[in-house]
Amino acid sequence: MKYAEVILPLPFASSFSYMIPDTVKSQIGLYCRVIVPFGKKRYYTGIVVEIHERQPAYEVKEVLMLLSEKPVINAFQWLLWKWISEYYLCTVGEVFRAAIPSLLKIESESLSAVEESVNKGFKPKTNTFIRLSDAIEINAVLASLQKVKQQKKILEYFISLNGCVTKSELASKSGVSASVINKMIKKGIFIPEEKIVSRLDLSKNKIKEIPEINENQKNISSEILETFVTENITLLTAIIDHESKVNVFVSLISGFLKKNKQALYLLPEISDIRRFTDKLRAVFGNRLLVYHSDCTENERVEVWNCLLEKEDAFLVLGTRSSVFLPFSQLGLVIVDEEHETSYKQQEPAPRYHARNAAMILARQHGAKTLLCSATPSLESYFWAMQGKYGKVSDTNDNQYLPEIEVVNVKELKKKRRMNNTLFSPVLKEKMQVAMNKGEQVVLFQNRRGFSPVVSCEKCGKIPRCKNCDVTLTYHKKTNRLICHYCNYSIPLLSKCSLCGSEELKMQGYGTEKVEEEVKSLFPEFLSARLDLDAAKSKKTYLEIISDFESGKTRILTGTQLIFKDIDIENVRVTAIISADAMMNVPDFRANERSMQLMMQIIGHVGKKKRDGEVIIQTSHSENRIFDMLKKFDYDMIAKLQLKERYLFGYPPYSRLIVIVLRSNNENALENVASEYSAKLRERLGNSVSNPVYPPVTRIQTLHIRHIIIKSNLSVPVSDTRMILEKVHSEISKNPFFRKISMYYDVEPQ
Repeated sequence: MKYAEVILPLPFASSFSYMIPDTVKSQIGLYCRVIVPFGKKRYYTGIVVEIHERQPAYEVKEVLMLLSEKPVINAFQWLLWKWISEYYLCTVGEVFRAAIPSLLKIESESLSAVEESVNKGFKPKTNTFIRLSDAIEINAVLASLQKVKQQKKILEYFISLNGCVTKSELASKSGVSASVINKMIKKGIFIPEEKIVSRLDLSKNKIKEIPEINENQKNISSEILETFVTENITLLTAIIDHESKVNVFVSLISGFLKKNKQALYLLPEISDIRRFTDKLRAVFGNRLLVYHSDCTENERVEVWNCLLEKEDAFLVLGTRSSVFLPFSQLGLVIVDEEHETSYKQQEPAPRYHARNAAMILARQHGAKTLLCSATPSLESYFWAMQGKYGKVSDTNDNQYLPEIEVVNVKELKKKRRMNNTLFSPVLKEKMQVAMNKGEQVVLFQNRRGFSPVVSCEKCGKIPRCKNCDVTLTYHKKTNRLICHYCNYSIPLLSKCSLCGSEELKMQGYGTEKVEEEVKSLFPEFLSARLDLDAAKSKKTYLEIISDFESGKTRILTGTQLIFKDIDIENVRVTAIISADAMMNVPDFRANERSMQLMMQIIGHVGKKKRDGEVIIQTSHSENRIFDMLKKFDYDMIAKLQLKERYLFGYPPYSRLIVIVLRSNNENALENVASEYSAKLRERLGNSVSNPVYPPVTRIQTLHIRHIIIKSNLSVPVSDTRMILEKVHSEISKNPFFRKISMYYDVEPQ
């Protein structure tokens, strides 16, 4: 008897054995899709990862249906899935669920529903093409159509095409209705044929030549290729603009495609992909495949099948989920803006980091990895400085820095020069100069809403979310207090709910309040706001961008969304309204994140406008980091941050594993968390913390505790996992454990 070892898209670490029925014994193979029963009533799509003759120790069910004889994944993917499950302390079933497009996964409670799902699953798109009948003589037919002018017109147009054309294209391009074509089909002049066509946006335009790169771009490209001779991973600390950077990437990618190697170009956000797609399509044509969550499920399956079935040299442009695609001969992986937190999956599992997964994927293929960022993550910077990665820096002499001024708002408030205003005198003055010259201003405040805290002046009562342990943020446009974690909201109260006082005070400020002050200071100029509240739809988002780029909007206030898609060619003044709001966060990465963001803002201005000005408002201007910012010296900033990380044993000097425990029963949570921590400390010593409160201790009614493990880098994750699994088994006997949900977050961001 033969058995199939099947993995399921469920949170199980192991596979399950199923009998292979005689009807499919000859067709079933490694990595093919099957429908199998699981439990009493459920049916799932599984993937066969082994075929054997070992008799399982439990009652074995039979494979219900073979969905396809062809494999749905390849050996490289299976290796990556296993690595992700082992390193990120999740199950291979969870990786399977995240990796495969949903149309390739069927799940149901009845056999009839399974069959219906199979019928409704992925179907290739077809179109009706027109060809001439082999039985006709063209000149004779043309002569017979002398009095039927529209039919003759279509036939003459079709002959001029000298190729196949769809029925709809023939009708639209010839300017004649489809009914006329139908009549010609009935006459036997045309023969309709149904053909499979691609849903993918594959350009039919003429492919452009690879753009000529300038001397600086050529030098960067050459240096990268030189490091690839000895290193598999290279860090490019590039400060060149997007266009120049893409030119370098295009040059590198084309070289690998010529060697019949595939390439993967990862970007952190879908908006970034939209910005580069047209340019890459013009160069690579139908060799470019785009893959992200905004693609339809049918498009995702087509990209998947394209890579699985063809060994062509494709370039894939995508977000983090692209690492799961079935590459067969990967030669180059580019991780652009590698420092971005968007590369880390948060919910649900697997909580993998796409940058790390991409490097492992490349290693499995024997491919090269290029990490790129003007402000690289401290981990990547550290390993480059240690010689584990190659390192290439942009030495463009044309790069210039804007004028940077750090303003101490604390001193100005002491001197009463900033009473009841968010803007320092120097910022107001520079904004006025820009307005007088017909130029534009960008104001950055990385907090939305009007005021993050509303308090009672008399008793100090602060409205809080009923579901989360956070204060409610006041949004003036809707006149509501809103939780930014669960969206719970209440109308702004006219008096304190505790003491009845009507003396309510707004504390702190967000983008709404900044925008309000802009309108009061510069009422004659059009201003706008760009954040998640103002741009709730794609249409509104594009309208805000369009109005600013056209010059219609003169002053734009917003969060970091501003620096994603907007061309700031005409911007004279860019202001960071409160640098402290970014830096004063209880997170060991807070300084790194805020420095990266501020440097990107400065660099963004410097690439576009030689006489641009950046104003940074802070209460701690004495912090030496601001002197480094003025010099645009990320090396100094990174080395300073690394010294602090070393002192406290944080990454990259350790591997951080956070055990997240959640429950709506706080007593049960405290009990389990304490026992869990104690048992881990018995085995791992002081590398395990006592249960700690995260910055937000309750979200969506669930109380949260963290247990932090600072693991030595020399200790394999597999060893730590064995200990965690043993402790988990022991702690599961605690009667409170059933009231707890938990997961592991490896290298949290």
